[in-house]
Amino acid sequence: MEYVLTASEMKKCDESAIREYGIASLVLMERAALETVNAVLAKYGTNIYVGVFAGCGNNGGDGIAVARILQEHGIRVEINMVGENKKLTEETKTQLETAKKLGIPIYYGVEHTLYDVIIDAIFGIGLTRAVEGKHRKAIEEINASKAHVVAVDIPSGVNTDDGTIMGCAVKAELTVTFAYRKIGLMLYPGASCAGEVVCVPIGIPRALTDKKRTGVVTFTDKAADLKLPDRSPSGNKGTFGKVFLAAGSRSMGGACQLCALAAYRIGAGMVRVFTAEENRESLLRKLPEAIVDTYKDADDGEPLSERERQVLQNGLEWADVIAIGPGLSLTNRASDILRTVMQYSGKPMVMDADALNLLAKNEALLEELQFGRRRSDAGIVLTPHLGEFARLMKYPVSEIKKDLLGTCKAFTKKYDVSLVCKDARTVITKRGKLTYLNSSGNNGMATAGSGDVLTGVVSGLLAQGMTGFEAAVIGTYAHGLAGDYARENASSYYIMAQDIINSLKAL
Repeated sequence: MEYVLTASEMKKCDESAIREYGIASLVLMERAALETVNAVLAKYGTNIYVGVFAGCGNNGGDGIAVARILQEHGIRVEINMVGENKKLTEETKTQLETAKKLGIPIYYGVEHTLYDVIIDAIFGIGLTRAVEGKHRKAIEEINASKAHVVAVDIPSGVNTDDGTIMGCAVKAELTVTFAYRKIGLMLYPGASCAGEVVCVPIGIPRALTDKKRTGVVTFTDKAADLKLPDRSPSGNKGTFGKVFLAAGSRSMGGACQLCALAAYRIGAGMVRVFTAEENRESLLRKLPEAIVDTYKDADDGEPLSERERQVLQNGLEWADVIAIGPGLSLTNRASDILRTVMQYSGKPMVMDADALNLLAKNEALLEELQFGRRRSDAGIVLTPHLGEFARLMKYPVSEIKKDLLGTCKAFTKKYDVSLVCKDARTVITKRGKLTYLNSSGNNGMATAGSGDVLTGVVSGLLAQGMTGFEAAVIGTYAHGLAGDYARENASSYYIMAQDIINSLKAL
């Protein structure tokens, strides 16, 4: 697990390293430059012509130090100063004087961009306003060049805290970021400017974040971070949990099939499906391991029959975990199923898709989640995509995107649930927990049924004893890793939801 920092959090770490631990600013700068050079040499070798584009702040100082170390390796390098010399920080001024003494060519402004590699050190993490004037021109010329572009800490023009583009931004092929990943490198559109991101140590003591209890974290190491539930060698199908799935209207039978299969493939012992009667034959043919109960899916305004309600209640009593919503529809019967589930079950639950749309239409049901009801210890997981989340919040998607992390945290401050807000970068929040920002997955997973697979994965992990928040985090990470594995073995264009399920075997 790694912390992902905002600009102010990173600045506090720098200041504390200098003030509390006596690590000089120039020492940190030297380490940053050395690690950047190591990354450049590892990727591009030594037969390169390099141009460093440096601003007036300490990010520019990092870049100038990079130029000096590259020259020590025998690499032809030049410095292009962007900005006004009177605004140079003391550290950057020191680095520039050293570069002059060593005879490194220094230009004031953009001389040319005919380099093999360009080092972007114009702005660091402190940018707070739109890029204009000579800085904008420099960024545009870098982007128009044919050079490989390496960003120092963060691509110039990307907002560190939310990934927005401040007028324009450098489009890097490689970003070498220091000590901790930055939120702007993970959220889009900033992530699309960062290219490959390498996080390197520069001497910031880990003690500064070891006891951190707020903020954002992510996973980056499958071997260390993917902790699936233990499997008892003496276990049986009951040991590994029973999932009850209410899903699949007569026109959306595939949703319940994908969800149920994913729950099995992640390790659940038994899955029982309550679905429209039209889905029974197909489901049993494709997934004979499942137990199937049915109801009549008629849009006649009538609720469930007494027999159907009893079948539903029997399933709820049988289960360890409930999953509801994929392909359920928005009919009166679907609404009756949701009300019955919420009324009669205090067990762990995953709510997705139409269950969320029904909640958004029924304020009284949504308010039942406000204080956790009887499930406060068991855990409820909501897995909306941005459109469904917007309906729950009654905000437009455009407003949510302006502060995705803050909006997610505000929702779980009000409602006692684990929220999995699905987007290009999925955000997971729960009251009293660190915010998790998922790093796995790819655009090939933007395909029908992918969310149904995630619901199955999370419910399968819940059935094996994980808490709601643990299952949400590990399930989302595992789901993304499976998608990455599917892409590695095919392409982003090829992936279907079934490929994600099949790739769970690689975990």
